[in-house]
Amino acid sequence: MVTLNKIYTRTGDNGTTSLATGETVAKFDARVEAYGAVDEANAAIGVVRLHSAADAELDAILGRIQNDLFDLGADLATPERGKPLAWEALRILPNQVTRLEKEIDAMNAAIPALDSFILPGGSALSAYLHVARTITRRAERQVASLMETEGEIVSDAVLHYLNRLSDLLFVAGRRANANGAEDVKWVPGLTR
Repeated sequence: MVTLNKIYTRTGDNGTTSLATGETVAKFDARVEAYGAVDEANAAIGVVRLHSAADAELDAILGRIQNDLFDLGADLATPERGKPLAWEALRILPNQVTRLEKEIDAMNAAIPALDSFILPGGSALSAYLHVARTITRRAERQVASLMETEGEIVSDAVLHYLNRLSDLLFVAGRRANANGAEDVKWVPGLTR
């Protein structure tokens, strides 16, 4: 467990930060950008949860996901460098991805199929879920970019988790719109 007695350390005042391995990198390093975006997604889900209390099942799923996202951030903050660590690195596992898939399928079973793209909105809860979804998509893109960076190793499960999470947030947004009945459909060329 982490103990934080002092919040500011001044160690980042020169534009660098430390990974969990102790390695010093620039604050704009691809790995830092990736776990920073994951942190943003987690914060957005925290805002979603201010509005999800009426749906206890969804709120519980989102609470667990917030914890998973801290695990995922820890995974990204602990790069695999081919050297033994003094501790067991926390890694996202395939079963966490499978759990998201099962939750997506369960939610989606009660929602009619889409016959159009939808606009983010409808209810406040749905709008907030879409904000969290788009931030999660950005985190996914940044992880994908990190995976393409020479010398960087990221497990496939990290990328798969973020991909499924954005799907779950989309389906949850439809659930929050009376199971799709209040979705706002895109009308191509409407304002030409």
